[in-house]
Amino acid sequence: MRLRDFLALEEVEEAQGNLDQEVTGLAYDSRRLRAGEIFFAISGERFDGHEFIPQALQTGAAGVVVAHKGSWPQGTTWIRTKEVRRTMGLWGAYFYGRPSRRMKLVGITGTNGKTTVTYLVESILSAAGLEPGVIGTIDYRYRGRHTPSHHTTPESLELQSLLAEMETAGAQSVAIEVSSHALVQERVRGIDFDVALFTNLSRDHLDYHASMDDYFLAKSRLFTDYLKVSAKAKKAAVIYGGDARGMELLSKVHDAGLEAWSYGEENEWDIHPVKVQSDVAGLRGQLKFMSGYVDFSSPLIGAANLQNIMGAVGIGGCLGLPADVIAKGIQRLRSVPGRLEKVENNLGISILVDYAHTPDALEKVLNAVRPLTQRRVFTVFGCGGDRDRGKRPLMGEIAARLSDLVVLTSDNPRTEEPLRIMAEIEDGIQKAGFKRLGDDSTQTERGYWVQEDRRTAIRIALRAAQRGDLVLIAGKGHEDYQILGTKKIRFDDREVAREELSQIGGHNG
Repeated sequence: MRLRDFLALEEVEEAQGNLDQEVTGLAYDSRRLRAGEIFFAISGERFDGHEFIPQALQTGAAGVVVAHKGSWPQGTTWIRTKEVRRTMGLWGAYFYGRPSRRMKLVGITGTNGKTTVTYLVESILSAAGLEPGVIGTIDYRYRGRHTPSHHTTPESLELQSLLAEMETAGAQSVAIEVSSHALVQERVRGIDFDVALFTNLSRDHLDYHASMDDYFLAKSRLFTDYLKVSAKAKKAAVIYGGDARGMELLSKVHDAGLEAWSYGEENEWDIHPVKVQSDVAGLRGQLKFMSGYVDFSSPLIGAANLQNIMGAVGIGGCLGLPADVIAKGIQRLRSVPGRLEKVENNLGISILVDYAHTPDALEKVLNAVRPLTQRRVFTVFGCGGDRDRGKRPLMGEIAARLSDLVVLTSDNPRTEEPLRIMAEIEDGIQKAGFKRLGDDSTQTERGYWVQEDRRTAIRIALRAAQRGDLVLIAGKGHEDYQILGTKKIRFDDREVAREELSQIGGHNG
């Protein structure tokens, strides 16, 4: 395809040079660019792509897409657009043959629950015979292939390339976790969604977004912008109405003229529970669903997972799937990596590993697990470094309020001093009236331990727990590493818990 062909995709500000040359590829990293490719000068958090235009031209770029003019060598082919990232998304979709138009595309956004919903949707799509692919926080997977993810939502060029690869391999549908960063940075531009889902909104990423309002506006764009301009003939939004921001979003979606389905615990929502049983074995019962009902059974546990299941049911309904197929997909999903994932043992202790790393997520997961035991709840957790500091005391207060015993430890401190992070969390724990326990304390009253080393912290909780107790190890979930300074070391909460259990004779194979 010729460079001139791309100019018809949107109105550009200015274009000069040889627009009739063939384009062999698209790139935004000058180090990976090859001769004959178009270079997009995007602005990142640390670098401005315009600074690397000379390097791109020297490599043999067919042309450059820029946001502003510059002093480039005579004969340079350049195209100036208002938003380089937007242009990159549109051009990427065109270059890779717009694969999203021929597959069922589901976009899932929100602060918590995105990963679990993608797993549920994947299982439902599989039960429906719609060979699924998934692009999300844990990995990118399709047709038995798995690639660890570096970003929840890849850059637009990688995303379009991946969709084309999935389609070629036989995928007929794709569920994508769509982060707020991706929405602001136009990474899903050029994707034609069939369904978009909103799970909830709570404090997170305020090191990137200016405010909660700014964060909400970013999330809203999946619906008011990307879904609205989708080329799909039938498209719909599924929104959790039990969240105040969800109600606000429902109004926005209706104003945009889009079909919308709501879900929540109360009867006022389109999808809601009729009767549900919840225990340590999972969830089962009946949901009101569009014009009928869905009888379901799932080994996933807790109220948050009931919300996730309702959202997935809504997506299945919007895609026109029968209730029995949706129920089969829900039942087939046995677990989600690092999302209330059970660590089996023969000590009679419930050990759960969860990714909860925001105040809202921690509060929800603790409220979900509290009814699952008649005895004590232990919470092992910390907070990541180089991230939103304001959430630290909030999470400390929540952990203390909803647990019997807390082991405060390190998460991914990155380049921050771990003890400083822990001190900020400790302020919230003490505010809740918890008293600090000694490292060798075996007392059963409410309180907390402080242990910087995460393995030792997990050991403390497992050795102090007794039959009937529940231990929640929160914050890292599926992650198999810990970031200390600038180094990434091997560390998996599930693996470490099993190793520590083996030392006290409690590991089940």
